[in-house]
This record gives sequence, C-alpha cells and structure tokens, in this order.
Amino acid sequence: MNSRRSFLAGLLASFASSSFGQGVATHKGAVLPRSKPSGLPFGAMLTDVARTVGLIQPCFYGEVSRKTYLLETIGCGCAFLDFDNDGWLDVLLLSGNRITNGTNETSTRLYRNNRDGSFSDVTEHAGLSHAGWACGVCVGDYNNDGFDDIFVSYYGQNLLYRNNGDGTFTNVTKQAGLLDSHDRWGSGCVFLDYNRDGLLDLFVANYAVFDLAHAPKPGEKPTCFFSGLPVNCGPRGFPHGQHSLFRNNGDGTFTDVSVASGIAGARSSFGLTAVAADFDDDDWPDIYLACDSTPSLLFLNNHDGTFREEAAIRSVAYSEDGEEQAGMGLAVGDYNFDGHLDIFKTNFSDDIPNLYRNSGRANFDDVTRQAGLAVDNRFVSWGAGMVDLDNNGLPDLFVVTGHVYPEVEKQLPKYPFKSPRLLFRNLGNGRYEELIDLGGPGVTEPHSSRGCAFGDFDNDGDKLVGTQSNRSGIGSRVTVKTEAATQTQELHSQSSFLSCNDFRLHFGLGAASKAEVRVRWPNGVRQTIGSVSANQLVTIKEGRGIVPNAGWK
Repeated sequence: MNSRRSFLAGLLASFASSSFGQGVATHKGAVLPRSKPSGLPFGAMLTDVARTVGLIQPCFYGEVSRKTYLLETIGCGCAFLDFDNDGWLDVLLLSGNRITNGTNETSTRLYRNNRDGSFSDVTEHAGLSHAGWACGVCVGDYNNDGFDDIFVSYYGQNLLYRNNGDGTFTNVTKQAGLLDSHDRWGSGCVFLDYNRDGLLDLFVANYAVFDLAHAPKPGEKPTCFFSGLPVNCGPRGFPHGQHSLFRNNGDGTFTDVSVASGIAGARSSFGLTAVAADFDDDDWPDIYLACDSTPSLLFLNNHDGTFREEAAIRSVAYSEDGEEQAGMGLAVGDYNFDGHLDIFKTNFSDDIPNLYRNSGRANFDDVTRQAGLAVDNRFVSWGAGMVDLDNNGLPDLFVVTGHVYPEVEKQLPKYPFKSPRLLFRNLGNGRYEELIDLGGPGVTEPHSSRGCAFGDFDNDGDKLVGTQSNRSGIGSRVTVKTEAATQTQELHSQSSFLSCNDFRLHFGLGAASKAEVRVRWPNGVRQTIGSVSANQLVTIKEGRGIVPNAGWK
C-alpha cells in the first residue's frame, strides 16, 4: 500500500497481429464525442526504458511486412514475477518464431532484476531456453514450496516449469500429467484453487485447431479478406479450441477434469485471455474468458467441483446490442468502489471496448458509453490494466494497441500497424477521460503491442503469503479502507493479454496516511489489520498478520 510510488507498466510487445478478415467478428462500435477535458493535472509520466535497463532481446512472431498465416498473428504475453524470492521484480518475455526460414531465432527470456535499475538475461542458467510459438503465461506456486512456478501455453505443447528454489527451473510437464497426446494451440491460462483445497489447479484455454501444413493462404477463402483486401485467414473458418481444467492432486501431478467439471461442455469458442476471480461474491473463484469472434464465457463456480457457463444471461458474452465481438484482453477491478469486481474487455478495431459494471452477485451491465470509454475505435486493443497510475486512489485504465495486418496499412492508412497506447483517467464519478497526450512518450509512441504487465519497482505495495491457502495467495481479495474511499482488489494469475502482473497489490491512498486492510483468503477466512501506515510494502501472512519483508520465503 502506498501514497507515493513510481509505476512501470511493462510495455512488452510482440510484433504480431491477430487475424480477422471477414473471419473476424465485425461488430461496429460507434464512438461518442469526447467530453470537455477536466483540466486536472495527471501525476504520472510513462517512458519506455526497456533497452536502457537491459531488456534487449527482440520478440519475433512471424514475418514483419506480411502475415500469411493465422499462427503469425496473435502474439504473446509477458510476466512480472519474483522467481528468486529476493523481493525484487524479475521479467519473463515470451516470444514466437518465423515461418519462412524455419529456424528458431529467439526464445522465451528470463531477466533477473539486479536491484540497481538494470536486468540480466539468465535464461540459459535458469533452464528456460525453449524456442517455439509461445502464447500465454501464468505464474503460481503449484507445489506450495514457497517459490513461484511458471506455466507457458504454446502452439504445440504447453510447458510447466517447476521452480527449484536455486535460480533454476525444471520442465516437469510430462511428470505432472500435462503433456498432451497431440499438439494444440494453447492461449489463456490461469492458476486458481477452484475447489479450495489449498492447491493451485490450472485452467487452459485453446484458441483454434490449426494445421500449418494445410492452412489456406490470403484470399483463398471468404474468411481471408479484410475490407476487401486479401489477408491471412481466420479465426472463423477454423475449428474452435476446446478448453481444459486440471485438478492439482497434491503430489506434483494434475488430473484432467474438463468433462467432469463442466468446462468441456461449454459452447465452442476462440478463447484468448482468462481471468479467475470471485465475480459473484460467494468466496469461490469463477473464470471469465475473453473470446475472439465468438461469445465470451463466464464459468461460475458451483462449490462442488463443477461450473456453470452463464456469460449470456449475466450480460458479459456480447456487445451491448447483442453482437459477437473480437475479445482480446481483460482487466478486472473495482473501478467504482462498490466492492464488486468489474470487467474491462478490449476488442478489435472499428469496435469499442466493454466496461461491464458488476452490481453484485455477477449481475453485469455494459456501461462503456456512460463511462466515457466509447471515444475511440481506430485501433486493435490488446493488453489492459485497471491500475492507479497517478496514485490518487482511483484506478485508471491503460491499454496497448496495434493493428494486425502490416500489409493493409499501405492501401488503407486509417488502419496503421503501429499505434499509440490508450490511457483513461478515472474521474471518480463513474466516468473516465482519455489522456493520450498527458501520459508521456511511453503512451504516445506508436508500436504494435500485445501483452503488457504492470509492476511496482519501488517495493511499496501489499504482498500476500498463504499458509492454509495456496502459498502464492492467488484468489485473495484485499480491501483497503480510508476516510476517503474503500478500494477492493483480487490477486490474479493472469490478466491483461495472456500476461501476469506483479503479485503485490498496489493501493494509492491519495492524501491518507493510514488505512484499514482486510484480507479474504482463498479458503474464505477473513483477516483484518487496522491502522496500517502508508508509504510502505506490507507482507501479510495468513493467520499471522504483517510479517517482515526479508524475501518471500
């Protein structure tokens, strides 16, 4: 928790693009005029410091000037994590491959924080060097040994890396029972304790069934055009992916319970980013999945090892006028301070995003227009975060963008491949205002971005350590109360676009010097700590309260 901090949004882009010709949901979201600017100052300036601090490995995802196949287009995520438990955030950057030369030019990279404002590439030493088409990442301590492990989804075979606690990882995918019998296109993934037994289970979305050797090329089918121009085909025209849920057995292995849990019975979809959170306020984790060109999915937890899919009746499956959208990324938080978790979903160009306001018990309303967010539909939007960038106690919205067909820009300049990020200031009255010009060069400089992660390099937030619950604290809900407002956040294993944020929760307190902190742990146990001072990092241990910050063991 803090009242002053510097914030670094990980603008970790994959230079890829998502394929949508007439194979994409073509919902047109009309924009509204921008409201008169508030004139309020904005106390945050974002600057891209990646190369300066040592994050220098490029991210490849297909060809640069033209994307021939759907595989080249979706891109990948990134993660902030503290893999060595030294209390400083490290960075994991996923990457893809090339099509034409058939060589593996790059790999997923792990950068260790040197604690002096720089990072060192420790990929080889850590045992994480693996070339392929990486897609999503989620982080969590699945074996409860005190060190966070890494799961990476791929086009091909997904990988589970066990953290050995000595700066290295071991690929335990096969031993854990997660090696698939055939290649799949893994996308969103999330660790969660769906049965509240203190062990992290694993949900994995699969995007589409895709065979590169037999994939159609641009213009060969009706689903291979965009605005009349031939482009790579899909996702429509390809079979949908089927999503999976794996139960943690507590012995280092997982069991596929996709059918028994009801996950496999949901309608088919092109699933992308997944978030696990308690949307209906019943103390059990639910799952929301942003879907591309198909209705998004909301799995509500039945408390008996099963889920029911209710996105349509809860008003989070479609646009406000009932049409399918090309959903990409997600940000979850309580933007209006009513104690319920709201959902912000990014979409394709010519459409507006969705802000689904939760009025309680997972009853949602699309308030995008009322909130002032329907002011721009020029860009394809991807990763997003509901974060308090200027530390005034109000969660803002940050979105990375980038169009998908580099070859289209030459003939249709209104669809530039590279575009600025989007920044919306929370005005505190249920409305936002766009602030592209006030956020600094990290916002205005054009890129074609995908994943983004958010982290605190000043170590002044809240860190949760479970004892009876999972050691990562994933699924914990934290409420911070001051005289001015009551803020609510949950700890998630994935959000944004296929990415993972800092596990330390950050609360901007504005002018407040103290706050009351309430924690609802994943097992439902409540814990309250009164009169916690601002301007500090607080580690809260389940059953004990505030403990020293000497690493996260």
